[in-house]
Amino acid sequence: MALSANNFGARLRNVSAGYPAGVLLSISQPIQEIQLKLRPLADRVIVKRIDSETKTASGIVIPDAAAEKPDQGEVLAVGPGKRNDKGELAALTVKVGDRVLFGKYSGQTVKVDGDELLVMKEDDLFAVVEK
Repeated sequence: MALSANNFGARLRNVSAGYPAGVLLSISQPIQEIQLKLRPLADRVIVKRIDSETKTASGIVIPDAAAEKPDQGEVLAVGPGKRNDKGELAALTVKVGDRVLFGKYSGQTVKVDGDELLVMKEDDLFAVVEK
């Protein structure tokens, strides 16, 4: 049996729930497989914005027109790194799946399959948000 992203997630959940590894349970939401048609070069990263809350702590709903652009995102792809003065490849410090903070107007916006993504240099990232 080929192991796709969907049944791998189900197997992983079964093992963590105490079921044997060969038993597959139905899952309510299949894991979405992200396939990018972009490959970042050098020290660039591809980030997808994470939507900010549209409701305040007191319950006030913020309309889309008044909401600010989110300044957090998830790293979808990273480049191989940048060459230093000696010509050696210096790897990036962020990795795929990291949640990062960046400036509101950082990066170049591109649309891929209807999704709005940001391509930016690693230097434009401020911090990695620990989970």
